[in-house]
Amino acid sequence: MGVMEKIKEIEAEMARTQKNKATNYHLGTLKAKLAKLRNELLIEQSGGGGGGPSEGFDVARLGDARVALIGFPSVGKSTLQCKLTGTESEAAAYEFTTLTCIPGTMHYKGSKVQVLDLPGIIEGAAHGKGRGKEVIACARNADAILIVLDAGKEGLNRHREILETELETVGIRLNQRPPDVTFNKKTTGGVRFSSTVPLTKLGPDPEKLALQIMREYRITSADLLAREDITVDQLVDVIVGNRVYKPCCYFYNKIDTITIEEVDQLARMPHSLVGSVHKRFNVGEPDEDDALKAMIWRYLGLTRIYTKRKGQHPDLAEPVVLSAIRKGTSVRALCQNISTQMIRDF
Repeated sequence: MGVMEKIKEIEAEMARTQKNKATNYHLGTLKAKLAKLRNELLIEQSGGGGGGPSEGFDVARLGDARVALIGFPSVGKSTLQCKLTGTESEAAAYEFTTLTCIPGTMHYKGSKVQVLDLPGIIEGAAHGKGRGKEVIACARNADAILIVLDAGKEGLNRHREILETELETVGIRLNQRPPDVTFNKKTTGGVRFSSTVPLTKLGPDPEKLALQIMREYRITSADLLAREDITVDQLVDVIVGNRVYKPCCYFYNKIDTITIEEVDQLARMPHSLVGSVHKRFNVGEPDEDDALKAMIWRYLGLTRIYTKRKGQHPDLAEPVVLSAIRKGTSVRALCQNISTQMIRDF
């Protein structure tokens, strides 16, 4: 039986199993097996021995932050990137117009944000369909993800749910923070499991479940300390160790094709913004301030710092832009951006 057949078999068994305290241990074991098989499938497709997809489009990292545009074909990603950055990208009425990664730079509040227009992906991209492997590799390396959706198709096709599942499958966690769990592998000494809070989501015997999941990955010696009430999925993520946590916002394009009631429903979705590139709703020209640019700025966690030389006026033209995702927004991060000599001196 191949890896894909094993994955489908486990997914079917999980769908049949009722979720309650009695089945928590069994479901946890299945989730660990599923995560392991998916990881093996990604390694097999990439032809390497790493912990996930490593191949991507060869694009130099520029600017203060990087945002990847993810979406199905023909949702308006190329036109949107043109409005954000001024970069000319081929746009047409047929699908798969963009076949490679087109980079552009968005100038906003003194910052330079690299925006990547990626080829449209389809269901099954996490398993290598289309150019899914390269697109997802770019998403893993971005500071934030902007998922572009067609408002007119969302009600029937569930594109948002499909894209979230594809990214989740390859270990990209959207709008989540890493669980407060310390996990260290050892060579000897067995497994030590402890927690500082009651673990109510891991069934009646959390330690037994943790040991079983580690056994799936052939881990016989490790220290695990949980400082929050984690779920089975979070426990698997900690043990697997190759997960990435990305801020993600959703832009529902083409709202001029749906009713006002449908627009209101989409606008109430979490982390979402509705608009229309064609009608310029919430999206302006590259040099204009608009709701989408403001949302991207907020999700990137960017901060402007204005500096001044001794005895001179502050430089209000070119601020130092710090990113909470990259180096942080501390005084040390500011010194690193200006000159490492300042760190050595002070």
